Amino acid sequence: MASSRLPPMALSLKQFLQRQKVLGIYRNTLRTIRQVPDERDRKYLRDWARDEFKRNRNATDQDAIRMMITQANNHLEELQRYVILSIRAALSA
Repeated sequence: MASSRLPPMALSLKQFLQRQKVLGIYRNTLRTIRQVPDERDRKYLRDWARDEFKRNRNATDQDAIRMMITQANNHLEELQRYVILSIRAALSA
């Protein structure tokens, strides 16, 4: 009997695309955090982001995952606005 080349828990196309979306949000969040001017804030935000993504790493409910993706995008947009305001404030000071 020929064995499959796929790992036993291969992702479906939908799961793979969803995983790529989550990883993209994670990378963009970390990139945005690198722009935060204050080192303490940067460390806090980096630890927070890592903890949140790790905590939800094993989620399997598709509706819950979609909700978490929406929340993560909202947090990312808010963080990006904060960074822009921080940089503007630093430049005008």
